[in-house]
Amino acid sequence: MSRWCAFLTPDDPAGQVRAVGGRPVAVASRHALGLLDGPGVAAGPFSVRIQPSRGDQVVRGDRSARGDLTAVGEVTLFNAAHLRARLGADAPPPDCADGELLLHCYARFGLDGIAAADGMFALAIADGADLVLLRDHVGTRTLFHAWAGGGWAASTSLRALQRWPALRTGLHLPAVRSFLTFAYLPGRETLLRGIHEVLPGRCVRLHGDGSMTEQTYWEPIEVDDPRSAVEHALALRALLEDAVARRLPAGAPVGVLLSGGIDSSLVTALSAKLHDQTVRSYSISFGGTTPNELAYSGLVAAHCNTEHRVLTVPGETVAARLAETVSLLDCPVGDPLTVPNLMLAEAVAADGIRVVLNGEGGDPVFGGPKNLPMLIFELFRDDPDPDARAAAYLDSYRKCYGDLPVLLSPEVLTALGDAPPLTDLLAPYLRQGPMTSLLNQLLHTNLRTKGAHHILTKVERLTAASGLEGRAPLFDRAVIDHAFRVQPKFKLAGTSEKWILKQAVRDLLPPTIVDRPKSGMRVPVQQWLSGPLRELGHDLLLGKSARARGLFREDTIRAWLRGDGALLPRQGGKLWLVLSLELWLRSFEVGP
Repeated sequence: MSRWCAFLTPDDPAGQVRAVGGRPVAVASRHALGLLDGPGVAAGPFSVRIQPSRGDQVVRGDRSARGDLTAVGEVTLFNAAHLRARLGADAPPPDCADGELLLHCYARFGLDGIAAADGMFALAIADGADLVLLRDHVGTRTLFHAWAGGGWAASTSLRALQRWPALRTGLHLPAVRSFLTFAYLPGRETLLRGIHEVLPGRCVRLHGDGSMTEQTYWEPIEVDDPRSAVEHALALRALLEDAVARRLPAGAPVGVLLSGGIDSSLVTALSAKLHDQTVRSYSISFGGTTPNELAYSGLVAAHCNTEHRVLTVPGETVAARLAETVSLLDCPVGDPLTVPNLMLAEAVAADGIRVVLNGEGGDPVFGGPKNLPMLIFELFRDDPDPDARAAAYLDSYRKCYGDLPVLLSPEVLTALGDAPPLTDLLAPYLRQGPMTSLLNQLLHTNLRTKGAHHILTKVERLTAASGLEGRAPLFDRAVIDHAFRVQPKFKLAGTSEKWILKQAVRDLLPPTIVDRPKSGMRVPVQQWLSGPLRELGHDLLLGKSARARGLFREDTIRAWLRGDGALLPRQGGKLWLVLSLELWLRSFEVGP
């Protein structure tokens, strides 16, 4: 299990790999590819010899590049048979690694070959004089790059890039503001200055002179498809079955994370229907009298005849393991489910399972209830400014966006004076363009921000830490493509969210599950912060390290910790964000 790193530099590229803790596996004059110890599935090097007659297909973006291709990557493909058939006689041996097969697709078809792949991947290719970076369609696997000292570095590990001696990095303040607004980082920026993330569905070509070019090989497209609701539901059902079937591990048991909502329940039902091995489902409770979904998840488990297990995660355990969990994330996530997610992954792995499916993606792909505040805003909107919609979106998140003037210190607010407005991160998706309907614009936004930079990356890091692969069938590329063919009135039908998704699986599940209103996982954050996490919160947020960093106004933090004023349930979520950020900064040893 490992991550990878890659360098393009005239200054001892193999030495740079070793400098970040890696082991060089392929070295040329200016390129070096390496593997890093740590959780992940990195492998390589892979190589392809370019036939002269096909060279133009490989180097359409740069005709100066010639020669063999060498790559390292973290690659899991779900349509290997299809890709192999497309390659025909050019296909590599059947027992080759998925990374080698993907490299062959790139060598033969260029970015069209990458677009045809379905899977989870982050790949670095030494391609002529350039270093080419490829991230999968939806952003399942993360990928970072940086320029320093006359060379490029890239890695699937942010911590490794931070170790690069040539890079003089430090805290990137605009990213702090983004994190407090979204509870994740929604685009290219990271919390470390000078290190950027490759966006999903993109190919980034790094040139030796410090310049770079970016190409988009896949982006969701809205299609006017006049088929009836019944026809759309039937087509969607076939795609869902295919997406789940392609993610089931051949000849091995599979785990499913089951909350009892429609999304995880349909994945459980389809797994039980399609898999010829044991299906184990896993649910969580928070113990005591805290609300839970166990009645629903138990009903689904019994209905689908899975081997079901409930894991209890008390607040004391969350307090004990929070710092360790945050340290596993390349970019912080202000999600109170991170520790329970990690413990679920550990429980699945302890049962000898290596692949676990989840129901992530139903809301961003098919229109969950979090779109309702934006739809109501649009009904009463009287501001013609194109950015008004983006500003309303930020408000609808209900994180710390409205509190920034009283939460951030005056010095930080001054330093952020010239930073681009946060609405710039959203406006491209929310303006009239390829997506004509508001609902599709919102889904596109959610897919490219929260889906790629919060949901999928959190799942990947926390499952990989236990030696698992977490797979999300509802983020399947063909399923997403179909979602943007379905008319908005079939996705949000009256007050029923994700209506077409429910119609597609209605026969698989009890009506109690299909027609239940969305409740979400009710995490007792407020209870934890006033109980098991109270001492940790005070020590961290009012401690010497946090005061020296000077990000926050101490009086605001003290007031929040005391619960001054109207302590709404959301205020616990805000404190959780600040606490998560402080823990992450300590883990990465980011100073003032």
